[in-house]
Amino acid sequence: MIVPFRYSFGRISQRLGWQLSVVLLFSSVCLYSASPPKSTEAVDTLQNFQARLKSHIAQPRFSQAIWGVKVISLDTGKTLFEHNADKLLKPASNAKLYSGALALDRLGPSYRFKTSLYATSRPDGEGTLKGNLIVYGRGDPCFAARFNDGNYERSLDPIVNALLNKGVKRIDGDLVGDESFFRGAPFGAGWTWDDLQYYYGAGVSALTVEDNVLDLTVRPGTKLGDPCEIAVSPATAFLNFVNQTKTESKAGKRSVELYRPLAQNTVFVSGTLPLGSSNHIDAVAVHRPSELFVTLLKDALAKKGIKVSGRLRTLDWIERGKEPADASKPELLADFETRPLREVLAKMMKPSQNLYAQLLLLHTGAIGAFTNPRDKASDSASGGAPPSAHDLQTGVTTEDLGLMELKKFLKEAGINDGEVLLEEGSGLSRAGLLTPNATVQLLKFMHRHKYADVFRDSLPIASVDGTLRNRMKETKAAGQLRAKTGRLRYVDTLSGYANSATGEQLAFSIMLNNYAGPANSGRDAVDALAVMLAEFGGKSARQLNLRRR
Repeated sequence: MIVPFRYSFGRISQRLGWQLSVVLLFSSVCLYSASPPKSTEAVDTLQNFQARLKSHIAQPRFSQAIWGVKVISLDTGKTLFEHNADKLLKPASNAKLYSGALALDRLGPSYRFKTSLYATSRPDGEGTLKGNLIVYGRGDPCFAARFNDGNYERSLDPIVNALLNKGVKRIDGDLVGDESFFRGAPFGAGWTWDDLQYYYGAGVSALTVEDNVLDLTVRPGTKLGDPCEIAVSPATAFLNFVNQTKTESKAGKRSVELYRPLAQNTVFVSGTLPLGSSNHIDAVAVHRPSELFVTLLKDALAKKGIKVSGRLRTLDWIERGKEPADASKPELLADFETRPLREVLAKMMKPSQNLYAQLLLLHTGAIGAFTNPRDKASDSASGGAPPSAHDLQTGVTTEDLGLMELKKFLKEAGINDGEVLLEEGSGLSRAGLLTPNATVQLLKFMHRHKYADVFRDSLPIASVDGTLRNRMKETKAAGQLRAKTGRLRYVDTLSGYANSATGEQLAFSIMLNNYAGPANSGRDAVDALAVMLAEFGGKSARQLNLRRR
């Protein structure tokens, strides 16, 4: 993930700042290569291997930067190389290794998020539900086209089908989206305000739909001077667009900008597209995702013949506390589950999806914290009203609970106190810190974990998929390295597993901070080190009496 140029492999490119990048790259062509260097022969001794890594990070261009690197053999336990391995550095999306491992350990790969439907009465003989329908969410990210082969029409099918199965044909009341399962701010600690309109800064909600963004297609007009056409997917009038775009001549400039003011759902679209040019593809995060959820749900219900006569409303943890006591408490109408955690984990790790990482942290914290055991999974046993975030300790957010659970997990993984200072689950915060030592210990622990294969399989594969699909191509790392990428302004990281040229299994963490080189040069410098791991043709000396954690 990268902030300054608004680009990610996970969804759509945004503002690339290409003019500056081209100028800098051209002026530095003699100093920086456009791709990681390719070695023609394997390094056959540990000493040569260490010398190559040391020489690479000692280049003058990194004099103002900070490298943190650690490489161990999982076969022997020996440390093959380390540099500043005990230094606290910004991890960017390497933080997802921690939230992902935590959720997998605590919940298991077959775990499924549960969503519940509550009503004040059962449907009558004609299928009419008299009163409100409450949709109670617990942070399931699976109501999205990415889980349905890109088909927006199927995203909310689980809810629609649950109502159809109960014989509901009409709702004579409000459609209420209850997102109170999460207590706290609708974004991660340390997320900056200028990230929040972009897909990678989408707000967090216990009722999440379509990754809490709307996809946009901007097309040039049919004639010169026409405003460009704006199409939204899924189709909805939820956002209000102020179209300030213009169709230029065929030789004109191609530039489209979006601006959504904070706490608004009005989007200003400006810029130009040349006549007859290809479409501009973009996305914008919405304010109050739970409102988008009930809006799209009402549309999906209407398509199946279920009419909602009342209002659309939402309840967060604050609003839930203001609700007056009601003598007719809602009863459980239905609850259902969607995809298993192993699928969510892969769709979080491979494209580096920030929202999913934060949802996993919050959900894991909430599940472990509810005082009523039935609230940990379902209310169906008693059929009672939805659990409340106010059952938790006053003043403690769900994010706090997730971080408390993470701290316990890290102790179990053998990671020392003070080596992981994360404040949210995605790595989008600029304040999070951790050491290469900690990440390598986490990777070592997960390598021996009962769900080791699920964890490893969730990671991007060099030159194959995810955020690594276009990296390290035609090198020995291609197909032999699985790792989590990380990128923020002046930060590039890569941590995971690699097979050496002799088949030795390695775990590594490579962190580059405070590096302001030309576009992509930090990423390529990190990749060059990773390729050296796959090229290592020697063997680490086997240690005796090695204890396995």
